[in-house]
Amino acid sequence: MRQYVQVPTVDQENTYDYNPAWEPSPLMHLGVCCCCAALRPRYKRLVDNIFPEDPKDGLVKADMEKLTFYAVSAPEKLDRIGAYLAERLSRDVVRHRYGYVLIAMEALDQLLMACHSQSIKPFVESFLQMVAKLLESGEPKLQVLGTNSFVKFANIEEDTPSYHRRYDFFVSRFSAMCHSCHSDPETRTEIRIAGIRGIQGVVRKTVNDELRATIWEPQHMDKIVPSLLFNMQKIEDIDSRIGPPSSPTGGEKEENPAVLAENCFRELLGRATYGNMNNAVRPVFAHLDHHRLWDPNEFAVSCFKIIMYSIQAQYSHHVIQETLGHLDARKRDSPRVRAGIIQVLLEAVAIAAKGSIGPTVLEVFNTLLKHLRISVDFELGERRSSTGSASFSTSSKESDERIVQNAIIQTIGFFGSNLPDYQRSEIMMFVMGKVPVFGTSSHSLDTSHLGDLGTRRIQIMLLRSLLMVTSGYNAKTIAAALPAPFLDPLLSPSLMEDSELRQLVLEILHNLIDRHDNRAKLRGIRIIPDVSDLKIKRDKISRQDVSFMKKHGQQLYRHIYLGCKEEDNVQKNFELLYTSLALITIELANEEVVIDLIRLAIALQDIAIINEDNLPMFNRCGVMALVAAYLNFLSQMIAVPAFCQHVSKVIETRTVEAPYFLPENIFKDKCILPKSLEKHEKNLFFLTNKIAESLGGSGYSVERLSVPYVPQVTDEDRLSRRKSIVDTVSIQVDILPGNNTEDKECIIICILRQRKELIESNKRYRHKVSNTEEITFEALKKAIDNTGLEEQEKEKRRLVIEKFQKAPFEEIAAQCETKANFLHDRLAQILELTIRPPPSPSGTMTITAGHAHYQSVPVYEMKFPDLCVY
Repeated sequence: MRQYVQVPTVDQENTYDYNPAWEPSPLMHLGVCCCCAALRPRYKRLVDNIFPEDPKDGLVKADMEKLTFYAVSAPEKLDRIGAYLAERLSRDVVRHRYGYVLIAMEALDQLLMACHSQSIKPFVESFLQMVAKLLESGEPKLQVLGTNSFVKFANIEEDTPSYHRRYDFFVSRFSAMCHSCHSDPETRTEIRIAGIRGIQGVVRKTVNDELRATIWEPQHMDKIVPSLLFNMQKIEDIDSRIGPPSSPTGGEKEENPAVLAENCFRELLGRATYGNMNNAVRPVFAHLDHHRLWDPNEFAVSCFKIIMYSIQAQYSHHVIQETLGHLDARKRDSPRVRAGIIQVLLEAVAIAAKGSIGPTVLEVFNTLLKHLRISVDFELGERRSSTGSASFSTSSKESDERIVQNAIIQTIGFFGSNLPDYQRSEIMMFVMGKVPVFGTSSHSLDTSHLGDLGTRRIQIMLLRSLLMVTSGYNAKTIAAALPAPFLDPLLSPSLMEDSELRQLVLEILHNLIDRHDNRAKLRGIRIIPDVSDLKIKRDKISRQDVSFMKKHGQQLYRHIYLGCKEEDNVQKNFELLYTSLALITIELANEEVVIDLIRLAIALQDIAIINEDNLPMFNRCGVMALVAAYLNFLSQMIAVPAFCQHVSKVIETRTVEAPYFLPENIFKDKCILPKSLEKHEKNLFFLTNKIAESLGGSGYSVERLSVPYVPQVTDEDRLSRRKSIVDTVSIQVDILPGNNTEDKECIIICILRQRKELIESNKRYRHKVSNTEEITFEALKKAIDNTGLEEQEKEKRRLVIEKFQKAPFEEIAAQCETKANFLHDRLAQILELTIRPPPSPSGTMTITAGHAHYQSVPVYEMKFPDLCVY
C-alpha cells in the first residue's frame, strides 16, 4: 500500500509560488519532516537577506536591490514587507541591537522612496509604527533616526489623501523633544533640532489638504507654537550657563535651534488661512504671559514682527484684533505689562498700516483711547490714595502709568502718520472728536469722574497724539487740512486754559499750515537782519486759500490774540505765536491778509500798553518783543522800503532806550524789566499812521488800518467757563480822515481809556450778579450807560457813522455780534433772577458752572391758562 507523507500546513495568506519544474524530494517518500528555509515566504527571505551577519557591515546592497525590485513588481506585498520589517525592528530595539535597527530604517526609507503606488497606504502605517517606536525609546540616537525618517516621509507627495491617518502622537512627541533637558549640551541641541524638524515635517504633511486631519486645532497649536517660541528665545533659563547663541552663518543655520525654529514658525504662519489664523496667534500670547516676556518685551516685539511679515496681508487685522483683545484681558495687570502689550501693538499697527486693515482702524483707536482713560484713572487713584504720604512705590506706579500713556500716544500717532493723506484727515477728525472740548462732549471721552486734572491729562495726551498724526501731512489746500469741524474744536477757548495745551494747539496748526517745510527756518523768536538768507519757500496764494482766509481767518487771528493775553505764557508760547504769524504770512497772505495781520500786531501792542487784563510786566514786554520780531519779518517779506525803514528805526531806538522790548533781551534769564510802560516815548512804538503812509504809497488799501482789531465773539464764549470775550473787547471806531496825526492819537487814547473804564464797570457788575443781589432797571442802566458825557457821545456817533461808511463788512458784523451777545447775556441773567418761565415740553435751560443743562417737562404736568384750553 502507498504511504503518504504529511506536508506542514501554512497560512492561507502566505501562499507559495508555484514552480512547474519542481519535483518532490525523495525524503518525502521516506516520511521525514524537513523545515527548509526555502519553505519560508519569498518576501521574508528577501527581507532576511538584507541583514548581514555583522551589523557593522551595513545594509547588503545587492539583496536590497532585489527586495526593491520585488516590492515594485508586486506592490500588493508592501504591507507584508512593512509588517515583517516592523516586527524585526521592534525585536531589535528591545534587545538593544541598534545596528540592525539602523539597517531596518535604511531599508524602509529606500522602499518608501521607491514605491509610489496606491498600495503604499498600508505600508505607511507600518512605517509610522516603526517611527513611533523609535521616538518612544529613550536613546537620543534612535529619536533622531526616527525623526529623519519621518522628515523624508513628509516630503513625499501622496496621490490620494489618507483621511483616517492622524498625527497626534507625533505632534506631542516632537513638541516634547523641543523642550529637551538632556544633561549634555550637544545632545540636548541635537534632540531639539530633531524635534523642530519633526514639527516642520508634520506641518508640511498636513497643512495643505483641508480634508486631512488638521493640525490647526487648538490642542495641536497649543503644543506646536510654544515649542517653537521656546527655541526662538535668545537667552533661555536652561541655557544661561552656556550663553546666548551666536549669530549663525551658512551651514550653522541648520545646527542652530533658534534659526530653525524661526523658519518653521514663519512657514507655519505663511500657510495659515482666514479660518485658523486666530488659533495660531493665541498660543503666542499664552506663551508670553506664562514666561513673563512682556517686561522687558524685546522678544515679544520680535515675535510679532515675524508674525506680521509672515502672514498674508489681508489677515493682518486678525492679529491686531487678538492683540486688542489680550490688552482688554490684561487691563488690571501692572503698567509695564500693559505698556509692553501696547508697544507690540504699535509694531503690528505700523506694519499693517502700509496695507489695508479695514474696519480695524476705529477699533484700534477706540480701544487705545479707552485704555488711556483707564491709565489716567489709575494714576489719579494712586495719587489720591497717597495724599499726605510720600511713598516711593506710589511714585514709581505713577511713572509706570506715564509709560503706558506715552506708549498709547506713540501708537495712535505712529499709526496715523503711516496712513495715506486721504485717510489721515479722517483720523485727525476722529482723534479731535475724542478730545474733551466744551460744547462737544457727545463725541469725546467720558471724563466726568476724572475731574479737571484728569480731563486736562486726557486733553494733553490726545493733542500730543494728534500732533504726531499731523506730522508730515501735506494737503493741497488749507481748507482740506483745516476743515470747519476740525478747526472749531481745535481753537476752542476750553483748550486755552493751560499753557501746555496752547503750545500743542499751535504746533498742530504749524504742521497743517506749513506746506513747504519753512518751520525749521523760523524756529526761535528773534530779529532777523535779512530774511532772504533764510531762503523761504512759498507759492502763489490759490483761490481756495484766499476763500479760506475770508471765511476762517478771523478765527486764527482771534486765537493768536487771546493767546497773547494769557498770564501763564512762557518763552515757548511767544515763540510758537511768532511762528504762527510768520507761517500765515508765508502760506496764506495776500494784500488783504497783510493788512489784517498788521492790525492784529498793532492790537497786540495795545494789549501791552493799556494792560486791561493786568498782565505781569514780563508778559507785556514779551508781547512787545513778539510784535517787533513779527513786523520785522513781515516788512521784509512784502518788501516795502518805507515800511521796512519805519520798523528798523523803531527797533534801533528800542535797542538803545528799551532793550527789554526786543526778543534777544527779554527772554534772557537776567533781564531788567521796567516798572511801568506809561512814560515811554512814541518812537518806541509802531504807529498806525506811519505804517499807513508807508503802505499807501505802494498800492495797499490802507483804509482798514484805521479800524482797531476786535476779535470775533462765538457762542462758545458765552457758555465757556472762561471769562467772556465781551469783557475784553470794545466798540470799534474809525479815525476821521480829516484830522491830523495828533488828533487821531488823542482820540485813540481817549477811546482806549473809555474801554478800560467800561470793562472795570462790567467786572463790578458781574460781581454783583454772582452774589445774587436784586437787579433793577436803574442798576442795569448805570452798568451800561456810564459815560454821561454829551461831547463824547457826539464824537462817538460821528465815528460810528464814519466807520459804517468805510469799515469792511466783517468788522461791522463782529461789532454788531459783540453788542448783541453782550445785551443778550445781561438780559438772560436778569430774566433768570426775576422771571421764571413757564414749563415747556422742549425743556428749560439752566446754566450751572458754565454748562447748559436741559430739563424737559411732561405735557400732562403743564398748567395751561384757561383761554388756551379747548
